Formats: sequence, C-alpha cells, structure tokens
Amino acid sequence: MESIKLTAGTVTLRASCQTLPARCTRCGMPSWRVHGRYARRLADAPLGGAFAVIELTVRRFKCLNPLCPAVSFAEQVPGLTSPHARYTPLLRSVLESIALCLAGRPGARLAAALKIRVAKDTLLNLLRAIPDPPTSEVRVLGVDDFALRKGDTYATLLVDLEARRPLDVLAGRDAEPLAAWLRDHPEVEIICRDRAGAYAEGARSGAPQAQQVADGWHLWRNLAEAVEKAVGAHHACIRAAFAFPPVIEEASEETRVTAEAVEVVPFIPPDGALDVTGKPRRLVARTTERYEAVQKRLSAGMSLAAIRRELRLDHSTVRRFARAQSLDELLVKAINRNSILDAYKSYLHRRWNEGCHDIPQLHRELREQGFSGDIQCVRRYFRPFKKPHSPRPRQPPAPPPEPRPTPKPRRIVRWIMTPPGHLADADAAELKEIRAACPHLDAVARHVRDFADMMRDLRGDLLPDWMERVLGDDLPALHSLVTGLRRDQDAVVAGLSSSWSSGQVEGHVTRIKLLKRKGYGRANLDLLRKRVLLTT
Repeated sequence: MESIKLTAGTVTLRASCQTLPARCTRCGMPSWRVHGRYARRLADAPLGGAFAVIELTVRRFKCLNPLCPAVSFAEQVPGLTSPHARYTPLLRSVLESIALCLAGRPGARLAAALKIRVAKDTLLNLLRAIPDPPTSEVRVLGVDDFALRKGDTYATLLVDLEARRPLDVLAGRDAEPLAAWLRDHPEVEIICRDRAGAYAEGARSGAPQAQQVADGWHLWRNLAEAVEKAVGAHHACIRAAFAFPPVIEEASEETRVTAEAVEVVPFIPPDGALDVTGKPRRLVARTTERYEAVQKRLSAGMSLAAIRRELRLDHSTVRRFARAQSLDELLVKAINRNSILDAYKSYLHRRWNEGCHDIPQLHRELREQGFSGDIQCVRRYFRPFKKPHSPRPRQPPAPPPEPRPTPKPRRIVRWIMTPPGHLADADAAELKEIRAACPHLDAVARHVRDFADMMRDLRGDLLPDWMERVLGDDLPALHSLVTGLRRDQDAVVAGLSSSWSSGQVEGHVTRIKLLKRKGYGRANLDLLRKRVLLTT
C-alpha cells in the first residue's frame, strides 16, 4: 500500500506488488526479468460509505522459456486481480448477487444507493456470465409451461422433484424441445405433467422408458370445468326450483281504486334476461342470434372455418357456440351476472312494502349501509313497477315478494366440488334441494364424489368403471371429459394411483412470475433462465 486519497466521495487506494519472481500465465516458468509497468484501476466494495478504487501498479515480465508462445506476461495478484477484470472478486460477487435478485435497472438503482457505480447493461452481462449450476442425474421430472407473454409466448420449466430444484427452462411449449432434452437424460423414470398433448408426445418420443403421471390438480380442474358446463346446461331447472309464485292478498278498496285508475304492468326483474323495459338485454339477444346462426350452418354441413369467415367471428367463439349443448349453457353467465344491488334487495322490498316509495330516501338509507351506487341504479330497479308515461298513482302498488335468489352457477359448482362435510349447513341444504329438483345434477354430484374418493385413496384402478358409469348417464359435458381421459388413460391412472404430482412445479411457476415482475418485462429468456436456475 502506497497511499490513500479521498476526493469527491471516492476513496483511491494506490498500491504495488514487490514480490519476485512472477510465474508465466502460459507455461508457469518463473521470471525475474521486468519488461515494463502500467497502472490498473479496479473498483472495489464501498469503503466507509464511499466509492472505492484500487490503483494497482502492475509489472509486465519477460518469459524466459524460449518454447513458450507468450513473449511477455502481466503479473496477477491472487484474490485481487484476474485478466481483463475491472472489479475485485469481492465487488464482482456483490454485483452478481444484485443482478440475480433485481436484474438491470432496479439493480443499478440499488447499487447506486450502496455507493457502487455500475450500469444496468454491466449487471446483465455479469448475470449472463455466471455459469449454470452443475447438472446431476434426475429420476423424477416435473414439466409445466408458463407465459412469457400471456396468449402469445410461452416457455417450459423442468424441475427435479426429488431434489426440489429447477433443472432447465426451454423455449416454447412444443413436444420437440422436451423430447430433445429427455434424449440427453435417459435416466428419467417418472415424468409428472399436465394434460397438454404436446408434453405427452414429447415424453413419449424422448423417454419411452419413463412412466407418465398426469397431475392430480389438473385432473380435478378438468372435472370442475365439465361440472360447470353441466350446471350451465341445467340451470333452468335450478331457476325453476328456486322460483315461487307471488303471494296474492285481498286488495283493499283504496288499492282497487288505484288499480282501476292506473294500469300496472307485471313486475319484470331488471337484472336477468330482460332489461328495465322488458326487452331482451343486448348481450342475451346477441348470444341467441349467434347461437342460432352457428347451429343453422352446422346443420347445413359447413365447417367451423367457413362459419368463422361468413359470420366474421373468432374461431374460438364459433367453436364455443358449436360445442354448446343448448342455448341455456351460453346464456347462464349472461343472465346471472352479479348486481351491486343484490345485497340490498331484501331491504328495498321490505321498505317498499312498509310504504316508503321515495327513491331519494331509499338511496340515502342504502348509502348509510355502505351502498356505493348512484341513485339511478335504485330508480332503474323500481322502474318496471309502473307503466311509463302513466299518471302517477297516489299509492304505488307494492312489488311482489322477492323470490329467493338463484345461486350463481360457479357457486353451485363449488358446492358440488366441496366435500360434504366441509359445506355450511345452509349451502348443504340448497345443494340438496338442487339435486332433488334436477336428476342430472344429482348424477353429476355422485360422479364427483366417486372421483374424489379415487383421488383420496389412490385407487386409479377404479377409473375404467367410473368412466362406464358416467357414460351411462345423459351428461354430454362429462362424456367429453371421459373421451379426453381415455386418450391419456395410462397417465391418468398413474396420476390417480401415485403420490407424485406437479405441485412443486406450480410453486416454481409462481416464483417465476415474481421474477418476471421484478424485471419489469424487459428480460429476455436467457436472463430469466439464469435467474430461475440460480436463485432459490
């Protein structure tokens, strides 16, 4: 050490090396012959809250070995310098840790706060230069995809389920990249995957010796999607079960006079298939029109592509309308949308029947209870109670008693998919009423319970009998599920019989989403791959 200098927040340490001899970096022969000197500047970790720089005087030696291709060489200080390095090993390790955690711009801002001067591109280059972790033999492999850009670009994550760590990240989610990776790892015995056909084909061609295991969570999700379609197709039965005729009481003399003076139209719910004027809602009318148009062209023998071109619709939309078993299956979500008044309708009906017909007053009372809508929302709800442009009666007729709210399809699906012992008493009672009103949904609930028992007891050998029972009932949605299960039956049986699953892989996918957000969407796949493999 020769001197220490502090200027403008920078600590400069000047030093030189006096040891002799120095060994050639090529042949290793010692040399005492100094050829020249030059100064190297190495950035070091902050010192006392200031940026630290080491100015090191380096000697260049003449190699004394006539057979060595190196004529001269520069001395290196162990633990401090390396060829072409501008950072000390200590600072480089700090910057690599920052790059792994925060990548480019965020990492550069953190480094500046720590009194380290580094550019974002330098951090990214350091990240790219970190070697991949050493690979080892893998016996149980987990495979799943994740979105780099949702709906556009995807990648495949491979996880060693026994070591609980990521192995690699492949571009795309096609069969060939996975098959090529598996050919280089013939030791793989078990492959846990979702129901994607590309992964099934890749595993079959790349590792024919491995047993494929369909993930249990994805199987349960496929079943839930089929149940939702079945509930949508039979939601009319549910609405009929929860509807009841209005209570008719003998009208008083004043009410009869009022009724004779003012013609009152029947009550029309403002949030269903009809709007406040009693006409079909725009979404309902459009869905009905498209369904009829698609079904008519299907009956005429047209292909989905031809229907898409003629109706100028997206292919997925045409396919959804073509596969629908009935119009109710498509309309169930449109006519059962949540309304911001749903939680206050009982109170509104009670206050109206008590004689409070002042809409502003009703709106003020709702606001006191936490209602966030405006007064027009309340006005639209009570608008059907009298005919437009009719003389205002002295005593508006009271609306009929509010029917029981029909459960939303997704709530019914949740009731069916939940173990009976975990359901609340009120939910269990409503589900029992639904099953009594609709034999089809009663059969769906039985099949779901049988499937849940198979998953819990790891009895995949019961799957063929379960599929035969499902095909014996008139449940088209579950029939489609059975068709898909039969195409992948070996993996499904293994998934229902084995304790291996893709749960770990899903956890790593969640971590990847966090890494993506830390990079603000600016990281390429190679940078994201480094961060996935090198961070835990």
